[in-house]
Amino acid sequence: MAGEVSEVRSVPLSPVISAPPSLIQSPMAGRSPARVTPRASPIRKAVANMKGYLEEVGHITKLDPQDAWLPITESRNGNAYYAAFHSLCSGIGFQALLLPVAFIFLGWTWGIICLSLAFIWQLYTLWVLIQLHESVPGIRYSRYLQLTNDAFGKRLGNLLAYLPIMYLSAGISSAIIVLGGGSLKLFFNLVCGPNCESKPLTTAEWYLVFTCLAVILSQLPNLNSIAGVSLVGAVSAVSYCTIIWVVSVGRGRLADVSYAHVHPGMSVDRVLDVINAIGIIAFSFRGHNLVLEIQATMPSTLKHPSRIPMWRGMKAAYLLVAFCMFPIAIGGFWSYGNQIPSSGILQALYQFHSRDTSNVVLGLTTLLVVLSCLSSFQIYAMPIFDNMEAGYTSKKNKRCPRWLRSGFRAFFGAIAFLLAVAFPFLSDLAGLMGGISLPVTLAYPCFMWILVRKPNKYSANWYINWALGVLGMGLSVVLIVGGLWRLIESGIKFRFFKPQ
Repeated sequence: MAGEVSEVRSVPLSPVISAPPSLIQSPMAGRSPARVTPRASPIRKAVANMKGYLEEVGHITKLDPQDAWLPITESRNGNAYYAAFHSLCSGIGFQALLLPVAFIFLGWTWGIICLSLAFIWQLYTLWVLIQLHESVPGIRYSRYLQLTNDAFGKRLGNLLAYLPIMYLSAGISSAIIVLGGGSLKLFFNLVCGPNCESKPLTTAEWYLVFTCLAVILSQLPNLNSIAGVSLVGAVSAVSYCTIIWVVSVGRGRLADVSYAHVHPGMSVDRVLDVINAIGIIAFSFRGHNLVLEIQATMPSTLKHPSRIPMWRGMKAAYLLVAFCMFPIAIGGFWSYGNQIPSSGILQALYQFHSRDTSNVVLGLTTLLVVLSCLSSFQIYAMPIFDNMEAGYTSKKNKRCPRWLRSGFRAFFGAIAFLLAVAFPFLSDLAGLMGGISLPVTLAYPCFMWILVRKPNKYSANWYINWALGVLGMGLSVVLIVGGLWRLIESGIKFRFFKPQ
């Protein structure tokens, strides 16, 4: 696996400059020739060239040759705009539509507090990962698993991070098929109308239609090549989130709306509900397993490190994420109260406002959901594509042929489709899944900062990262145990191979 292959740390005798000559400027650039004496000019030029050479040597990253053959790193011409598109496309998804459900169990005050704290916490760990991308001279951690292996050791790193990372890629891709295929079905029903004479497809067949579209779109070769797709997905996600909460709030509160907790008092059910709500909030802030991969698509030099445009793009993306998630959570809970369905605010829109809302608005919203799902499938599946091709390139020591690359991506699409049909209730497990993925988002980055950057012991930075890391791991354990307990106590309709 390419993510587990550490990049060479030693500086070669004939270094490879990590920027084109046009980007390497001498300190003499821009000065008037008249101000440089003929005698001093050769000396100054030599000093300037040597200084620039030494600066570049100190920043040289000798990349693994296989990186030029893999989808994540074969193109390194990304920029802050691409980073914003990818981050926004992966940062908003079906998880945001479940946030009003968390407010049912937490209430107004604790719901807003928990959502705000989680947003600030994950924003900090995003900054940590961006800084760790090139924290060691001569190395670019182009994949999340590569950083965990270097920080924790290969065996412990794989044990801690491999399963959550693969889940975040494969599991979310399957959940995207469930939402995208179901939205395609709704869109067809809206367009065709109640008197449609054509024989409708089953839900599983709509899943297959969506999967085929996603696989066709996945033939774009690498992460940079899907920047336009991510832009479409980002615009679609922001648009449908805005339409949903604006329509919900605009139609006013339901006549018999209630904000009271469904299990009042201190009981086991109340505790389990709170744990599940925190898990839903934690699950809504996923995508950290893609941060290093997105940053790996950017060029980087000592004078122009990749962390600067990456953080600029990330700030812009998550500003829009906040403008989507907070109104969805607060506006959705205000509109529907504890009557909101467990599947989220999109279902509530159809359930309560299908008669008093134009079919054009409903159809546009559903179509935007489909476009967002198609786009986010590409970026979440990219680490899986990268992993598949890495196995071939490491064994054959050559680039993966185009036909085999297409075969890998079609195979993954088939696996994701099978999981979607077999487990169509994935959205009902959001709390449990949030506990499983929480360390990748909130805990591991803090521990890796301590192990890689080695801040002064007992300093404020040391205490903060230790506290956040331990708190994140403890919270993950509580969410997993609470989620499993809730399943045992209350049960869930496991509709295996019965998509609805």
